[in-house]
Amino acid sequence: MRINITSVLVDDQDKALRFYTEVLGFVKKTEVPLGEARWLTVVSQQEPDGVELLLEPDGHPAVRPFKQALVEDGIPFTSFAVDDLYAEYERLRGLGVQFTQEPLEQGPVVTAVLDDTCGNLIQIAQLKG
Repeated sequence: MRINITSVLVDDQDKALRFYTEVLGFVKKTEVPLGEARWLTVVSQQEPDGVELLLEPDGHPAVRPFKQALVEDGIPFTSFAVDDLYAEYERLRGLGVQFTQEPLEQGPVVTAVLDDTCGNLIQIAQLKG
């Protein structure tokens, strides 16, 4: 068994696609119309055949209160690995990304938390070598 697709719940698929591709650097993999929404996935440029991230609409009534509670408590929805957290932090800040947590060394990892503009906090993390 392996992870094939995971999702992040977004308030606007077009805005999410722009942020996740143009800012974070992912690549669109799949786009299938499904009525008002789409099956819309992105992948890492480094692993185009790897795990897909579904940019899933947050229209279910339970989702927005859940997302809001996570943001209010400063809890990231998910985490992405980076090779050089400090360089990625500076690159993203240069693109106007807002961070709710600056780089923080926590034992064997360095993390930072950003606002994805789609209603989520996202952690980026690097294992220290």
